[in-house]
Amino acid sequence: MTTEPFGARLRRAMDTRGPLCVGIDPHASLLADWGLSDDIAGLERFTHTVVEALADRVAVLKPQSAFFERFGSRGVAVLERAVADARAAGALVLMDAKRGDIGSTMAAYAATYLDPASPLFSDAVTVSPYLGYGSLRPALDLARESGAGVFVLALTSNPEGAEVQHAVRADGRSVAATMLDHLRAENAGATPMGSYGAVVGATLGDSLTAAGAELAIDGPLLAPGIGAQGATAADLPKVFGAAVRDVVPNVSRGVLRHGPDMAALRESADRFAGEIRDAVAG
Repeated sequence: MTTEPFGARLRRAMDTRGPLCVGIDPHASLLADWGLSDDIAGLERFTHTVVEALADRVAVLKPQSAFFERFGSRGVAVLERAVADARAAGALVLMDAKRGDIGSTMAAYAATYLDPASPLFSDAVTVSPYLGYGSLRPALDLARESGAGVFVLALTSNPEGAEVQHAVRADGRSVAATMLDHLRAENAGATPMGSYGAVVGATLGDSLTAAGAELAIDGPLLAPGIGAQGATAADLPKVFGAAVRDVVPNVSRGVLRHGPDMAALRESADRFAGEIRDAVAG
């Protein structure tokens, strides 16, 4: 069992490898761009190439589980191997599953990704809090027990998210600000960084102010949107302010489009990591 908290392991990985998370997103169009078939053979080739190219150099790899689940049990088997191989090479694995439910169902989701006995055990998982933050308690508690992490959707980069996340509660706080407040409380006293993170889009800019959100939660902020979605490393200090050192920028298509050439994948990931490190350093 992993006993060192995820936040401490993530801080070390970011400091040594650079603050970059690369997605593993084998959607059909990307498989085609790589000259691969949209079947289990193409999935295996794509996933193995990304893990072999990047797992020994990036801080975090983030497989999107949906792109594996669509192939059924054989796709999940590819995902299991990818998680094991990536972790063995030193990368932290953030499972992008966005699970959210109540009671025993949430506990089962938590066990799938956060129990060290599970074949899909990952260093962290994304979860959705929109059945109420308290519904996440099984995942939060199991993560603490197993030394894993949880990333809660707070201010996502999709435009539809604002109708829920910017909604204002009776106490005057937005839903997003409420989620960030919960996470800040969850991380209280953790050093060097808490294990409970938020997903906050790097493309949101001024809308973060509109949501009344204080981003410093003493934990990591997963920031999708760098690269193909339009945000750049130089935008990070402006968007995240004093919390920028805890940002884990996610790049997917910006790196993956360089495959299947492993050297090109590595070069792209190294370039993004360097640009982000320089931007964060100021």
